[in-house]
Amino acid sequence: MTYKVITLGCKLNFCESAAIEKSFEESGFTKAEGKANVCIVNSCAVTSTAVAKARHALSRAKRENPNAVTVLCGCFPQSYPEEAGLKTGADIVTGNAEKNRLPELVKEFLKTRVKAVKIKPLSREYDTESAVPDEDRTRAFIKVEDGCDRFCSYCIIPTARGRVRSLPPEKITEQALQCVEHGHNEIVLTGINLGCYGQDLGSTLSDAVKAVEDAGAERIRLSSLEPEMITDEEIVKLQKIRGLCPHFHLSLQSGSDSVLKRMNRKYDKEQYRHVVESLRGAFPNCAITTDMIVGFPGETDEEFIESVEFAREIGFAKIHVFPYSLRKGTVAAEMEQVHPNIKSDRVDMLTAAAVELEQNFFETMLGTEHTVLIEKPQSKEYSHGFTESYIPVRIYGEELPRHTLADVRITDYRDGYCIGVVI
Repeated sequence: MTYKVITLGCKLNFCESAAIEKSFEESGFTKAEGKANVCIVNSCAVTSTAVAKARHALSRAKRENPNAVTVLCGCFPQSYPEEAGLKTGADIVTGNAEKNRLPELVKEFLKTRVKAVKIKPLSREYDTESAVPDEDRTRAFIKVEDGCDRFCSYCIIPTARGRVRSLPPEKITEQALQCVEHGHNEIVLTGINLGCYGQDLGSTLSDAVKAVEDAGAERIRLSSLEPEMITDEEIVKLQKIRGLCPHFHLSLQSGSDSVLKRMNRKYDKEQYRHVVESLRGAFPNCAITTDMIVGFPGETDEEFIESVEFAREIGFAKIHVFPYSLRKGTVAAEMEQVHPNIKSDRVDMLTAAAVELEQNFFETMLGTEHTVLIEKPQSKEYSHGFTESYIPVRIYGEELPRHTLADVRITDYRDGYCIGVVI
């Protein structure tokens, strides 16, 4: 029997898909090269587009593998069990609590041929079998935290993922050692709300980072962080950890205090500004990147302009711009919605500002020296990779092996990347 896992959504899902693959291998299945006997779609539900992609992936899997057992699992079924269970053609539908039982559920289905919908409440305890390091990339990803207690008014994630729960530090070290032994020079810590790591253990994020340092990792990177969780005390602890990359992705969502309040975010602009200043004080020349939502319910022209101006004030290295996506079951779904045309225009305006800010950041990098982690080849003309501060760099005329740490000097930049020469 062969299997195939189709993963959608965040890096957390990729770690969980790695665990799904491990469970199928241990149950006697073989990873498919082409058509598969079992097709698993590990879904996302953070936006309506994500749910549409899950439906499309399932339909495509059924079309390309007509005799396969099809499985839909993850955040889409956990968030919208009735829609996923009754309105999709999957043979097996599970949420996030049953991912490690998929081989067992497939074997049951093969005996009975009766559609199974198994969506149960999420535990308050961290399931150590639900995820293993995702080592398919040059950078290895370790899931150290799951769940979120913040309940932002636009977000379905607390329903999809449950409350905060954390992987113990000793388990983090075990997984990091595995990644280091397999040749990974950079390890990325990921979670649903990474800054909340350890709330259930009496630990903090710096303990998770220290656990990776203890494994001898060359570079350690943090995924997305909520600004209110990054205290001055925690920054002091993070500053002392060898190998921590000076790149901080602080989710802003809006640069307007009134919009932040409607979003039920737990900070205001002043607090966000303070965190950025503290990080820049502790990590000179660090890159600050962010996510921003435009067209949130009730957003006025004045609030949008305020948001863009704040983004310019901070001077982000990169902004991921998202139009607000209505999610059934959230508070914001009942608010007055912004017209799609206005939303689209605002996406274009903020994206243009984001491109300008990225170019400004690249300009400051000219002549500076960095260590680039080389990724898989993209072209015969150049090697490419990322600096410690997550600057994409192309090195022309050099064929450098994947996983190499190359010292380079930034000499130029283009739209979306810098050009470097090996020192």
